[in-house]
Amino acid sequence: MSRLVTAAVVVADTALLWLDGTRGWPLAAYAVAVGLTMAATHRLPFAAFLAALGLAVLTGGSLAVLACTGFQAGHRISARRDAVVTACALSAYVCVLLLAVERSPGGPEPWISLARVVVLTALPLLAGRYVAQQREHLRRERALVAEQERLRERLRIAHDMHDSLGHLLSLVSVQAAALEVSAAPPEQRQAVRALAGTARAAAAGLHEVVNALRSHDAPGLEDIDDLVARSRAAGAPVRIETSGESAPLGDPKASHAAYRVVQEGLTNAVKHASGTPITVSLDWQPDALLISVTNPVPRRPPSTGGGGGGGNGLDGLSERVAAAGGLLRVHPGPREFRLVAMLPLVPVLAGAAT
Repeated sequence: MSRLVTAAVVVADTALLWLDGTRGWPLAAYAVAVGLTMAATHRLPFAAFLAALGLAVLTGGSLAVLACTGFQAGHRISARRDAVVTACALSAYVCVLLLAVERSPGGPEPWISLARVVVLTALPLLAGRYVAQQREHLRRERALVAEQERLRERLRIAHDMHDSLGHLLSLVSVQAAALEVSAAPPEQRQAVRALAGTARAAAAGLHEVVNALRSHDAPGLEDIDDLVARSRAAGAPVRIETSGESAPLGDPKASHAAYRVVQEGLTNAVKHASGTPITVSLDWQPDALLISVTNPVPRRPPSTGGGGGGGNGLDGLSERVAAAGGLLRVHPGPREFRLVAMLPLVPVLAGAAT
């Protein structure tokens, strides 16, 4: 807790106790106890909450320190043991309050004491737990988006290396091979032969590097269930629907494109409409697979920059789907956003369609 919050809590609770008639050393000792309790909130939230409950039982006050320590304790609950300890302490506090009310004829009504428990302890505990869950949910969503962006970047690098360096090395190999059979002195032919061997070795090494970069980016249609499961584990409310008789995609490019369509749809939904329900649909037709990823459009604009269309990610995805003989369409409606793809089941049909 910050020093300003600690000072405010100490002043508020000490003032309440002073208005209740406490003076002198007891008031000073209470102020010190509240300050120590607040100081321990960050490192020992549950111990601080128990101490605040003890101060509340002894003095009948401690309103601010109860709320602050209760919020921090709820925020730090991460295991069942923490929840059990907090629930037992809260139950004991309720029992003590009810016994005190029952033994004091002129005291407040029991429902007033219960309302005090709810307002000063139960609500801060629940609020702290809710805030912690929301932060964890956002952290997992960011981690999911970052992982998918990292995999996309790996694939882009692999494509660039293959297209640029691979092409140049191929030209070097061809030119070196032409020089090998030319009418050149033996010394030059030997140097050219060494150059050609080096170029072929470099091309083989580049091929191995590209394969290594692509090794983590070659999932297919059968991996969509795992992709959805990982998204659910990260907190995204994803539902998958299937219809028709499933059949394997004959072209590995089509299978990989199907995975990328679902991945891109989930990424866009998490990035631009966080927390909204996402529906992944796989509709098997006699000659094609129809894939759609749908999510409601949020009422307020997303906090992250960029438009709702996904930008370069959707452009690259459209090229990938087209290379597999399919079609990709984006339907940004006023109420929902749909990413739809059609992929052929048989490679021959894909070539005939084009």
